[in-house]
Amino acid sequence: MSEREYDLIVIGAGPVGENVADYATQAGLTAVIVESELVGGECSYWACMPSKALLRSAAALRAARDVDGAKQAVTGELDIAAVLRRRDTMTSNYDDSGQVQWLQSAGIDLVRGHGTLTGEKAVRVTAADGTTTDLAARHAVAVCTGSAALLPDIPGLADISPWTSREATAVEQIPASIAIVGGGVVGAEMATAFQSLGSQVTIIARSGLLGGNEPFAGELVTASLRDRGVTVKTGADTTAAHRDDEGRAVLELSDGTTVVADEVLVAVGRTPRTHDLGLGALGLGAGDWLDVDDTLLVRGFDWLYAVGDVNHRALLTHQGKYQARAAGGVIAARARGGEVDDAPWGAHAATADHGAVPQVTFTDPEVASVGLTAQKAEEQGMNVKVLDYDLASIAGSSEQSDAYVGKARAIVDLDRGVLVGATFVGPDIAELLHSATIAVVGEVPVKRLWHAVPSYPTVSEVWLRLLETLGRDSA
Repeated sequence: MSEREYDLIVIGAGPVGENVADYATQAGLTAVIVESELVGGECSYWACMPSKALLRSAAALRAARDVDGAKQAVTGELDIAAVLRRRDTMTSNYDDSGQVQWLQSAGIDLVRGHGTLTGEKAVRVTAADGTTTDLAARHAVAVCTGSAALLPDIPGLADISPWTSREATAVEQIPASIAIVGGGVVGAEMATAFQSLGSQVTIIARSGLLGGNEPFAGELVTASLRDRGVTVKTGADTTAAHRDDEGRAVLELSDGTTVVADEVLVAVGRTPRTHDLGLGALGLGAGDWLDVDDTLLVRGFDWLYAVGDVNHRALLTHQGKYQARAAGGVIAARARGGEVDDAPWGAHAATADHGAVPQVTFTDPEVASVGLTAQKAEEQGMNVKVLDYDLASIAGSSEQSDAYVGKARAIVDLDRGVLVGATFVGPDIAELLHSATIAVVGEVPVKRLWHAVPSYPTVSEVWLRLLETLGRDSA
């Protein structure tokens, strides 16, 4: 056993952990990252990157087929083997050597193995061969272990070896049929992907798809999936599971029906990766989400930070990296006795987590949203006006696709005259989102937005149409 000391210990080498360490080392601290799997984490190998790779080829093909003149040139079908090869390229063939080289270039040390908190500012790392390394932090430990797929307690479900998002995104053989339990982002995206890859897809979502978004988002995605032959079952739960004599999975539903498929993907939520971190040694509950303040400091501690999914604030890679920038900076500031800028929107505060979180769901159509939904704004007591517009009536939309279907919604706080939320649903709508994010985060007065003239003919012209719906006198 060896022992080493650093200013900062980071447990978890995903994008969140990498950014915490990077920002701290740029400020002059020494840092080490502990990782038991691949450096680069969930997003790089089993989530964001492979899932979007599985989706993109079919989306490009559909886009070509929706434009006259281009569709005549499309003479073949999707090349499944090529899609999977491209997915492997996007994951660096599940090889993290490039990420390790980046750590080295940034001056961040790496210790491979499972990290466990053993006391104040103390972490023991157990390598695959059983050897241990004790690490001591002079100033801080940051837990960046992320989250894992939640497996619900449904009788027989564990016995049928269901897939989680990891198995789905790493798929090598496309199943003839797949049943997806859960209608959130993972369920909706994977239903889109596997349908395009040739599977017969059934998605079981008791409350419908993409709950938490504006209702029309789930409605438009559901309609699109059904048009493509996906069975979307709502109003029923999965109550039991087993495999039949032919090895096919059989799901029993609360409405008395059954769903039979070759594979089952469970996508009903996430659970924190904290069950084996040694939290009990610190008086915290094993397997719990870690509650933090806006500087990502775990409440009740002056040295323990939790960044990314593990704090349950916003389970998104880009939001975790945003938190990491604040955490790395504030750890360095506190270590050096510098000024801490933790006021709302300060450099060391993850303020956007509370009401300015952007997210894109890469279904067809895509769903892009930021800030509050109409319901959430009203629940917060805001005096709001909801602005809706049919994206298909925008000149830029008709130029982009002959079969464009989409909708935009903006939520305006009338008392302050600012945008507090926006949702766009349509083909390739993701790149429209950042303009809305800037407007929400910057609290740009609606009166000033009238002077942000959208180019013609682009889909961005929807901004003008939304403002016209509001009316200049109301702005």
